[in-house]
Amino acid sequence: MGIGYNLVSAQVYPRRIAANWKLLAARSGNAWPVVKSDAYGHGLAGAARELAAAGARDFCVGTVGEAAQLLDGVAAPEAGGGVRAVSLLGPMDRAECAEAAGRGILCFAGRFEQLAMLDEAARDAGRPARVALKFDTGMARLGFTASDLPEVLETLAACPDLAVEFAASHLATADEPATRDFVLGQGRILKEMADSLRAAGRRVGMCLANSAALLAYPELHFDAQRPGIALYGANPLHGTSLDEPGLGLLPAMEATAPILSVHDLPAGASISYGRTFSAPRDMRVAVVAVGYADNYSRGLANKGFMNLAGTRVPILGRVCMQMTAVDVTGLPCQPGDDIFLLGGPGPGTVTAEDLAGWWGTITYEVFCLLGQNPRRVVLDTPA
Repeated sequence: MGIGYNLVSAQVYPRRIAANWKLLAARSGNAWPVVKSDAYGHGLAGAARELAAAGARDFCVGTVGEAAQLLDGVAAPEAGGGVRAVSLLGPMDRAECAEAAGRGILCFAGRFEQLAMLDEAARDAGRPARVALKFDTGMARLGFTASDLPEVLETLAACPDLAVEFAASHLATADEPATRDFVLGQGRILKEMADSLRAAGRRVGMCLANSAALLAYPELHFDAQRPGIALYGANPLHGTSLDEPGLGLLPAMEATAPILSVHDLPAGASISYGRTFSAPRDMRVAVVAVGYADNYSRGLANKGFMNLAGTRVPILGRVCMQMTAVDVTGLPCQPGDDIFLLGGPGPGTVTAEDLAGWWGTITYEVFCLLGQNPRRVVLDTPA
């Protein structure tokens, strides 16, 4: 349900998500937008509708339940129609297998019991179950290994109701330029798996590239790509030697909170819990209605910034449960004014990369957490 007891607002821009997808699809040819986990906090239904209207047809989500939610939300002609869902986690039980087979959901499957359950569900549904075989090429998380391949081929031969469409895997370090050899090695392993399937008579495509590989590894584009974080305006290669291809992405989320009070803090006085900040001079401070209960990290204490009308203002002292103090010395503001936690105008804009850096995390977590606050959809038209 998200957070419903606060004053924080996340503004999301689904048309910018669609514009980012067009940019990525033009580079790669067959980009499947990843809208799992409520579109990384941006709202699954709204993001998917705009993406469908822009021409996207294959959408990646996490669970089979999320795939069904996506199909229910965008299957109507006025919402784009004709879309297909891809479950990256695949089915966990027989009920999910039945849902997937009955609705034509393409399921990643990296366990033998998944293949058996999907085959049974396909027979019951009277239609083939769509499958992408998940291979572990170096992440060591999910998927069949090279040593499993003989048994995979035997299992497929015994499961005639499985329609195997893709060999797929997940890159571990595509956003780290120094690991290029490892990244390309994952691609070679996946190709070997696909070639073995093809030699056994399976006509499969390959799907490997995430956002970083889509931007930096054209040799790994293969037959389909799965951009995620780049859809939402964050450059996965930010700050590296490969960041240039992602510089045109549009940020798709901002977050604001109102100022609760503005008051003086005399030199030598401390503020907030633990007295971790004492004023080096006479200051003016604003107390903002946001804290760690609103998914605004306590780790931002004394090192993060907000954006007040185009100017960055530093956080003073500890972030509290629902309040955070900032230095507004010399800046006009009053209770009720909004301040940007993410985004905002002018040179003071706070990017997702900025916030993640101060927070000590990654842009994915910034979006997923701030996006749990009450959201307001803004249907602007990107320039």
